[in-house]
Amino acid sequence: MQNWITLLAEFKQKQIPVALVTVTKCLGSTPCTVGSRLIMTSDKKTYGTIGGGKLEFLAIEEAIVALNENRIIESTYTLGPEFEQCCGGKVEFIIEPMNQSPELFLFGAGHIGVEIAKLLVDTPFQVNLLDSRDSWLSSLDLDKTIKTHQTSETDFKTFKDVVKWGNNCYVLVLTHNHAIDFDIIAMALQNETKFLGLIGSKTKKVRFNNMLINDLNIEEGMSNVVCPIGLDIGGNTPKEIAISVVAQLIQVHYYTKNE
Repeated sequence: MQNWITLLAEFKQKQIPVALVTVTKCLGSTPCTVGSRLIMTSDKKTYGTIGGGKLEFLAIEEAIVALNENRIIESTYTLGPEFEQCCGGKVEFIIEPMNQSPELFLFGAGHIGVEIAKLLVDTPFQVNLLDSRDSWLSSLDLDKTIKTHQTSETDFKTFKDVVKWGNNCYVLVLTHNHAIDFDIIAMALQNETKFLGLIGSKTKKVRFNNMLINDLNIEEGMSNVVCPIGLDIGGNTPKEIAISVVAQLIQVHYYTKNE
């Protein structure tokens, strides 16, 4: 596959998740050579080849796992009778998922929200900072990598349409209004997220839990919501709280990725 760099660049520009399979070692007689590559999208469309046959079939199956779990996989196969081949060679390859960086949608550009956004610069997280207050975001001094979104307090469709739901989606709710917090939590619980966190006390969590169950018939209530947010490392200034929250997000990202 001579144009694999161009293809990867195109997928990256469009933010299409792909898995890159690269043959790293060949011993004996094999249907491929070192450096053979295959690119696979999440719908199993492939570009290139690592030799076809059962070897490629198994590589594609492992590539699906790599994409779903967003982790690198290294594999070794000996091409014996179980492959319906008699060449007896050995092939090693690595599968790298790409374009699946964690993306944070942070509702509420208050003191803590802004500190969280700033601390996440130069980490794997793409940060989206959302706020419903007029002209609020334009007054902030933020790194150019932080995306900002003006939303509406009354039209929650503006919230839902901004978020890229899925297993790379992290949502933090820290708005200036408890009613807005509740509506965002209720909305997020009906979509897929990797992490859903709410700033607040245990009392707030109990109150929201009862409202979700009794008013909206969401049976799980707050069981899938992290509240309070942040690791218990002490400190109560906006920056200290932000550090504890960022540490928690990074822990979730790397721990679950490498499980």
